[in-house]
Amino acid sequence: MIDLYYWPTPNGHKITMFLEETGVPYKIVPVNIGTGEQFKPEFLAISPNNRMPAIVDHAPKSGDMPITVFESGAILLYLAEKTGKFIPVGVRGRVEVMEWLMWQVGGLGPMLGQNHHFSQYAPEKIPYAIDRYVKETNRLYGVLNKRLAGRAFVAGDYSIADMACYPWIVPYERQGQKLADFPHLERWFEEIKGRPATVRAYALAKEINPQAGQPMSEEAKKVLFGQTAAVLES
Repeated sequence: MIDLYYWPTPNGHKITMFLEETGVPYKIVPVNIGTGEQFKPEFLAISPNNRMPAIVDHAPKSGDMPITVFESGAILLYLAEKTGKFIPVGVRGRVEVMEWLMWQVGGLGPMLGQNHHFSQYAPEKIPYAIDRYVKETNRLYGVLNKRLAGRAFVAGDYSIADMACYPWIVPYERQGQKLADFPHLERWFEEIKGRPATVRAYALAKEINPQAGQPMSEEAKKVLFGQTAAVLES
């Protein structure tokens, strides 16, 4: 059994998509990041960066003590290794998947996250910052669109690289993008959107947080933004 510490965000969706695809038994432990549950000592013991998702695997392949994993990319790699699914066996294929997984966690996610922050949440709308991240989002969409020209998925067969990227494209309108400008990306997006496991994962998100997608409260913004080391020491 996997305990999944989760809240409906792009990084959270990555893991429910994988678990729904594979049928690995799991239990969701909600971590309401808008009320500060990510700073509770019991969660920090699992995820010292006070970010979700995180998992506890009570039945690791080693057969010994439970294993904890934090950071969404590391969780996807761990689960792929555990199940032998959605990552190639051959070296070349594995390298391709890991390249694009790292591209997502190091570039696509952080840049689109800054896009969301400055265009949606910042108390002061700073034109330079908004323009900077909307343009970088557009560039990254272009990279992904070019990669998907002539291939069904990012790295061969459907893999953890696709699961990592897809949730960050879902809010494309809020990111100031039009999928019609990226036909290969749009085709890929619609195919993943229609997968039964993706449908189940996103339906689950609405069960956990019915307010998902609604404007963020001012209290939630105070909790999420402007954190310093002091919050971990309190």
